[in-house]
Amino acid sequence: MEIPEIRSLIEHNRGSVAFIIGNGINRYSNNPAGSSWDQLLSRLWQEVTGGDPLHRPEGISTPEFYDILELNNRNKINLQERFCALMDEWEPRDHHLRIVETLLRWDVPLMTTNFENTLERAFRFELFHIRGAKSSDRYPWSSYYGNRLLEIPTDGFGIWHINGMVKYHRSIRLGLSHYMGSVEKARKLIHKGDDDSLFRGKNQNYWQGYNTWLHMIFNRSLFFFGLDLEENETFLRWLLIERCKYFQAFPDRSRLGWYLMKRSNGVKNIGKKFFLKGVGIEVIEVDSYDNIYRSIWE
Repeated sequence: MEIPEIRSLIEHNRGSVAFIIGNGINRYSNNPAGSSWDQLLSRLWQEVTGGDPLHRPEGISTPEFYDILELNNRNKINLQERFCALMDEWEPRDHHLRIVETLLRWDVPLMTTNFENTLERAFRFELFHIRGAKSSDRYPWSSYYGNRLLEIPTDGFGIWHINGMVKYHRSIRLGLSHYMGSVEKARKLIHKGDDDSLFRGKNQNYWQGYNTWLHMIFNRSLFFFGLDLEENETFLRWLLIERCKYFQAFPDRSRLGWYLMKRSNGVKNIGKKFFLKGVGIEVIEVDSYDNIYRSIWE
């Protein structure tokens, strides 16, 4: 798909879309400050064990690597807190500003799997909490950064952190155990009650998760970019499966989805495309990362 077509697609759906961005936005253009999670975990391994940095070997996912790191943490370093400190130096660059400015102008929600404050630092947004929502520093799912208080998450622009935010270090989802905790919490909200009540009312304001970012997963079309969404994204992939089940149960409530990526024929991408198609997400391929982080937003 060409850039003008992608722009037209976004413009046409901007009244019903939410964006989901991953760490690709921080690593774009060989950003030396935009470290990967693997690099940060390697540094933590060195601090915890006192040995050389250990790069994650093939055959173990990033969350599993973190859990092994915790098992070796005999000095009881607070790894979530330390991980947050390592990201504190990250600052927004021109493309962060351009993308956030566009989404703010469109007044559309932005969800991110990132933990650090790079996106909200672009405009020094405030932290807001949806009124009446039950929240905690472990699962601040009703908290977001923005320029005004929203009644519900779908009401307009806000930056929502799916996997935790650095302000609340206990919220950071790094290990497989952390992600399983998120699945357990989300499942209680999505499937509250017996089997006959599964998915009932997800587009209504009275369901258990209406005042969290989960409401957007089920009630907005989703546009992904800068996110690998590989097998280690256990939580988000599971949510997309549940979303698809919900739309099958209530076809009149169905929403669209798009995944923007650099063109590649790698074996992993074949499996990823198969998964995304299976959960109703259309894959859009472009020739370069410049197309993803610059051309669309200029």
